[in-house]
Amino acid sequence: MLAHHILDPIIKFLQENFFYLHPGYTLFNTIVFGLILGLVVLIIIRMFKWIKKDPKDLFLPIIPFIFVGSGARALVDNGVYPLTLFLVTPGIYIIVGLTAIVTLLASVKLEEKFGWDYRRIIFLTGLILSTPNIIHLKPFNLTPFFGILGIWAAFTSIFAILGLKWDLLNDKTNLTVLSAHLFDASTTFVAVDFYGYWEQHVLPTLLTNITNTAFVMFPLKILVILTVLYLIEGFEDKYVKNTLKISIFILGLAPGLRNFLTLCMAT
Repeated sequence: MLAHHILDPIIKFLQENFFYLHPGYTLFNTIVFGLILGLVVLIIIRMFKWIKKDPKDLFLPIIPFIFVGSGARALVDNGVYPLTLFLVTPGIYIIVGLTAIVTLLASVKLEEKFGWDYRRIIFLTGLILSTPNIIHLKPFNLTPFFGILGIWAAFTSIFAILGLKWDLLNDKTNLTVLSAHLFDASTTFVAVDFYGYWEQHVLPTLLTNITNTAFVMFPLKILVILTVLYLIEGFEDKYVKNTLKISIFILGLAPGLRNFLTLCMAT
């Protein structure tokens, strides 16, 4: 009974701050999630060095796995999937992340044994796991679909043109990372300013409230991502550099894809 009484407040604390069903983040759990993410990235860097694979090669193969997590979240948002701890943050992303890592390690072993391209194995595995999401997708609302894609394409085109003269963005990997976050900014802007949604993260919420528009996400994303990419270019170790880049890419595309699908499926 004593152990039960000791564990109760701990369990309650974890449920209220980390494993909860209500939307939104706090400053406290944002910092904790950030520290955990940093530790995970360090472990993944060691993993890539161990298997001797460049993370840069996984930008395309990992996209179906991103769709698994983001698609599931969007289907929860639209009432297709049930609201459970396994299908919301952080549960769904822990499950998908661990599955992706296991798939990566297994695919490398299969490549060593049979000569199969590990990248294709990862991509195909992600597609198979995406099947339930694809089956349950609801009819698309074409207004936010084309609106978001149009805004995203316009901003990405601007930086693609700048990349012709700017070495930082002449690197296609860097442009891809920035584009993923421009996509996230586009979905947030459309969702908040035109469809009555609200931002869930601490800093964007503060800036959106101050400016009274989620358009502020564009200068915020552009400034932060370009600065971070510039700093990352200072690393000589390709495993460190490219693991950081693909991590930032996922942090942009995952919430952006969730927002995109949520809006497009909303009735």
